[in-house]
Amino acid sequence: MRVSAILVLAAGFLLSGSVHAENIRIKSVALDAADEGYQFNADVEITLNPILERSLGKGIVLYFVSELTLLGPRWYWLDEKVARSKQREALSYYALTRQYRLSRGSLSQNFSTLKEALQVLGRLRNHPIVANSELNQDVEYIAELRVWLDLSRLPKPFQVEAISSKEWNLSSDTLQWSVKLPPQKKHHGTRP
Repeated sequence: MRVSAILVLAAGFLLSGSVHAENIRIKSVALDAADEGYQFNADVEITLNPILERSLGKGIVLYFVSELTLLGPRWYWLDEKVARSKQREALSYYALTRQYRLSRGSLSQNFSTLKEALQVLGRLRNHPIVANSELNQDVEYIAELRVWLDLSRLPKPFQVEAISSKEWNLSSDTLQWSVKLPPQKKHHGTRP
């Protein structure tokens, strides 16, 4: 009896570890000054579970969202959202060409393997941060980054299934850290 209980617990830990591994993990993130304000770069590890891989192979497009928010401290109320970057990217599979396609806005890129497509999907580069107001380099902001599978973009029958199934809920934890913004880039414009 005792041995079977230990085996059940061990199996439970192994299964929970494999379920946890099929997720999204933020590996690194950096804020940089850009010509027009600020941008962020991040490296994210995305692992699809067998249900998502099978759905992708059957033609379901998976939409991933990355959102970075800068919060400004307020002594009298909750922190204020002062800037934000939100990007949506689509991952699809074309059975006729046997290629995966990653679409970012109007740009698309094809890959021969899912692994290659997920690696590029996980490289978030030069995502612009849109400020609601003037950002100050002397203020320490709270930055939050989260990446997730956008269930609202799935076909309606899959949305219903996703509500009751944890296999469809693919998301990173919200990464939160304090940050001071780097100095703005100087514009070297030419005058006539």
